[in-house]
Amino acid sequence: MKLRELGIWTILMGLSLPVWAAERPGVISGYVRDAGGQPQMGAVVEILGATSQTLTVFTDGAGYYIAAGLLPGLYTLQVTAPSFLPAMRERIGVRPGANLNVNVTLSTLFNVMQLGPVRTLPDEDDWKWTLRSVANRPILRVFDDSTAKSTDEAAPHDFRGTLSFLAGSAAAGYGTGSDMSTGFTVERSVFAQGLLNFSGSVGYGDVSPAAILHAGFSQHMDDGSHPSLGLTVRRFSPTDPNLHNAALQALALSASDDMTFGNVLELRFGSELQTIEFLGEINASRPYASADFHLSPNTLLQYSYASSRPDPRTELGFDSSPADLSETNPRVSVLGYNTQVESAHHQEVSLSRRVGRTKLQVAAYSDRVEHPALTGVGGVTAAGGFLLPDLASGTFNYAGPKLDSNGVRVVLQRKLADDLTATLDYAYGGVLDLAHPDVPLESAQQWISTQRRQALAAKFSGTIHRTHTRWIASYRYISGRALSPVDLFNASPGQTEPFLNVFIRQPLPTLGFLPSHMEAIIDVRNLLAEGYVPVLSQDGQTVYLVQAARSIRGGVAFTF
Repeated sequence: MKLRELGIWTILMGLSLPVWAAERPGVISGYVRDAGGQPQMGAVVEILGATSQTLTVFTDGAGYYIAAGLLPGLYTLQVTAPSFLPAMRERIGVRPGANLNVNVTLSTLFNVMQLGPVRTLPDEDDWKWTLRSVANRPILRVFDDSTAKSTDEAAPHDFRGTLSFLAGSAAAGYGTGSDMSTGFTVERSVFAQGLLNFSGSVGYGDVSPAAILHAGFSQHMDDGSHPSLGLTVRRFSPTDPNLHNAALQALALSASDDMTFGNVLELRFGSELQTIEFLGEINASRPYASADFHLSPNTLLQYSYASSRPDPRTELGFDSSPADLSETNPRVSVLGYNTQVESAHHQEVSLSRRVGRTKLQVAAYSDRVEHPALTGVGGVTAAGGFLLPDLASGTFNYAGPKLDSNGVRVVLQRKLADDLTATLDYAYGGVLDLAHPDVPLESAQQWISTQRRQALAAKFSGTIHRTHTRWIASYRYISGRALSPVDLFNASPGQTEPFLNVFIRQPLPTLGFLPSHMEAIIDVRNLLAEGYVPVLSQDGQTVYLVQAARSIRGGVAFTF
């Protein structure tokens, strides 16, 4: 009898051992250091398993972390620390009772930004990285338009990258960048509903090296909110000896979120904190917010507040066009060798209505812009300390007086066909105007004042299905002379650059071994060079103040 009981217990223990072994927890541990090998105390280590439950631990003074009690399975490890880029380790397999050692090295943005001495490269090697701005996203989208969707609204993907090569300067004043450029953007899906992106813009030229790096993270939450964080570092070094070769360096931290309450109310809000070093140090805050009230499925009432100019690329249809440095903050000028940073306050109330294939918007707005950075064209230097030249593009920034105005806008959009959309935009409001042309540039500011103007814009966009050519053509007329556009903060689909503009993106055949799509790009702005207001430079030569300088850019882009 005892032998039988002993046999039964032996069999039961033999059957239970695999189960007990399978449930034995595992351990992941290791060290977190920087690129120089220094331990990082207080780094956050998150471990995500298949159950979507996150275990969070912190590193000690030696940079050591340990996560115990992990059931067998696959895990993803993410490490974050102040001033460092997030680091990830995926598909870490934990076996029953295993003790895994996973060491992590963190990289910092500032190490990447140390460009060192500028090397003059041949034209074919000049390049810069492209930044799709996330710190200054449009806060107001009036219509859902399939021809102008941002990358954030694209279908979910695990990994996506873009690379572009362009020739030609944007000619938009100080910060435009080199005539030859290259761009990249890398995006990676993380934690099922998160998106990690890294992008940059670096220009190498004979006179104006420039660089921007951006890292951001956004996530769609189960409650419908969409929080995002971003860190942007910018450096632009003029070689004008009158500015003592001072380099503009700016660090910006941005945060935003949006919330939806039922099918009636949607809130968007965020802010960007900037630290700017250029002939001194300046700190600035750029908050923004909007509230959308859906009165019916086809009627929308909106209120918005902004403190910086909107990024025009998405609403203009340029979401697929590589960005240039002039489309990023901060906008600066100089006066008496003192840095002037543009500061704005914009409020707007609009009502939008959709009727079939036609969409209509009526809006009223109020603008106040202090230290506006106006754009000029011509060969000048910073002698005198009242302008900021961009020697690469032959343009400059000029410090304008305060703009204080209000106005109205009417936008009418009609889908003429599946591949053709027409938009009309009428605006009435204040602009900065020079009362007496041909005055000396150093005294022009006293002759600049706010005047009322009307503007009418027409824009056509579409796709040629046979060749898959995407094109956008627009023309914006203004009723009189102006140094700044009417309705400066227009972020609706009716927004266009001043005067005649053309954008073409043409797919090209690629070699079979390249896992990418290649496209040719042509981007032309103010083709006829209209709206040039003459003034006199210090040497008696004629230069011009403009709403938008003529620029022609072209190149190729790859999407992976």
